Amino acid sequence: MTAPTFLGRVGSIAGSTVSVRQSESVASGIAIIAGRSYRVAQVGSFVRIPQGYHDLYGVISEVGAQATPEAFADARQRGESWMTVQLVGEIVETSFERGISQYPGVNDEVHLVTEDDLGRIYGALDAGQITIGRLAGAESIPVRIDLDRLVTRHSAVLGSTGSGKSTTVSSLLRSICKAADGKLSLSARILLLDIHGEYGDALKSVARVFRVNPSKDEQPLHIPYWALDPETLLDFLMGPMSEAAYTGVLEKIQAAKLSVASGVPGVDVNALTINTPLPFSLKQLWYELVDPEYKTWADKERTKPALDEAGDPTTLKPPKYQVPGVGSAAPFINQTNVLGIRRQLTQLRSRLLDRQYDFMLHPGSWEPGLDGKSEKDLPELLEAWFGHDKPITVLDLSGVPSQVLLRLIGGILNITYEALFWGRNLPEGGRSRPELVVMEEAHRYLGKDLDNPARAMVQRIVKEGRKFGVGAMIVSQRPSEIDETILSQCGTLIALRLSNSADQTRVRAALPDSLGGLVETLPVLRTGEAIIMGEAARLPIRCRINLPPDGERPNSEDPKVTEVWAATRVGEDYGRLAAAWRSQDPKWGQVKKPEKV
Repeated sequence: MTAPTFLGRVGSIAGSTVSVRQSESVASGIAIIAGRSYRVAQVGSFVRIPQGYHDLYGVISEVGAQATPEAFADARQRGESWMTVQLVGEIVETSFERGISQYPGVNDEVHLVTEDDLGRIYGALDAGQITIGRLAGAESIPVRIDLDRLVTRHSAVLGSTGSGKSTTVSSLLRSICKAADGKLSLSARILLLDIHGEYGDALKSVARVFRVNPSKDEQPLHIPYWALDPETLLDFLMGPMSEAAYTGVLEKIQAAKLSVASGVPGVDVNALTINTPLPFSLKQLWYELVDPEYKTWADKERTKPALDEAGDPTTLKPPKYQVPGVGSAAPFINQTNVLGIRRQLTQLRSRLLDRQYDFMLHPGSWEPGLDGKSEKDLPELLEAWFGHDKPITVLDLSGVPSQVLLRLIGGILNITYEALFWGRNLPEGGRSRPELVVMEEAHRYLGKDLDNPARAMVQRIVKEGRKFGVGAMIVSQRPSEIDETILSQCGTLIALRLSNSADQTRVRAALPDSLGGLVETLPVLRTGEAIIMGEAARLPIRCRINLPPDGERPNSEDPKVTEVWAATRVGEDYGRLAAAWRSQDPKWGQVKKPEKV
């Protein structure tokens, strides 16, 4: 009597590809084994090939006529059914290993993989495994992945719009935050860059949320300009400059940092560089640069300024000098410390006065006074992001202007990586408390044709971060647009529904196993269903991701067009709409009464 798990026998072997002649007693559909339901002979299902003291495991990649070996083509007329299986690993004694040490023989039995088999493959839950969903072919079986490899070897979550990508990320992060006993892992450390403001409400019970315009239970987002890379900062604030002018401005910044460096822990004034993260006043810098550009002198010896009205760096009021005389007549033009950057200084002043950049250029307690000293410094910033009592930090960047978004993401990643890299041997550093950086909408700033600070920093993280406790999770709906170097370093791929052929090709190229048939299922995956493959998954697996409970899902659902358009219109206030636009705050009308606009 054949076992209830029996599917058929091996017909031919070619490398890691095995053709299986399906038993006549087996029909594609649902099998009930030991009270559990399994999908039989379907693409993505697992099979087991017993080999005496150990078992080989594979994934069905093709079923039907295309799976029939050419040498057995006439079998179609005899009514035989075939399956193509890709071998992926084996169990020797009690441990599962990727790859195979021997091949099956012709006529070896092929069996359906049961829950007991998967238990042997995945091991115990407390061995670094986290449960993220259910097996698509047998939804009574939990799917587990290796947390250590997910974080340290980097990962990518890929899926078209509407495939359930945001919900999957939210569910993944909640699973990561839970220890084996189901309680919250208070020492977990995750930084989520939320481009569209989808995750603040979904993760508020396990996260501290920072927003440009915070609502209740949220923190104001402050990213001090002086903690960013000076070259990137000046490019945004002042635009293109000549080499001499650029050098002159950097020298001013370095001198300003040097003036506050004395006594700061870890700072050697003799080794201070322009990149040392120390506070300095942008207002004072602007004033010191703008004064020589407009200064005139009342005498030829240039000892008496022809000043009509003094300026004020606090209010960004420029000084007023008398207009230079014609020819050799007084007043005389200033020729000292002139960099020829009037246009750039006008742009700098405009940026400082623009309220939409306050989170960066006027960062609350982190904004230095004219003397370069600030109430809060770098330690308070790092503690605010990484030292609070929640496992997740959400930086909601939905209120950040697009003109500065790419530079800002690069700056955030630079702050994160440099701090954890240089403090790697400390209890607060990356090796003692690793950090997972989750980057939503990654194709917007990690494009293969984009040359920006964000892409350069992510390349560094995926190449070097594993050694220093910094892991990356790339989330994107267009994997074909992401830099190949970055995507190739992601050891684990979680691929949801992908309809675009270029995106499917990129996933297929990144597969660690030759599972082309499995990739062909990407366009027909259900919402919230994913193929998981790579370092964190013992086997490439088709998984139904656990849904977060109601009220804890991202704000990314499509509007209910039919329902809303058919409803009776309520009173509308377009003054409130204009106020929300002007305030750059989508929650404006929810937190205060609309004022007259």
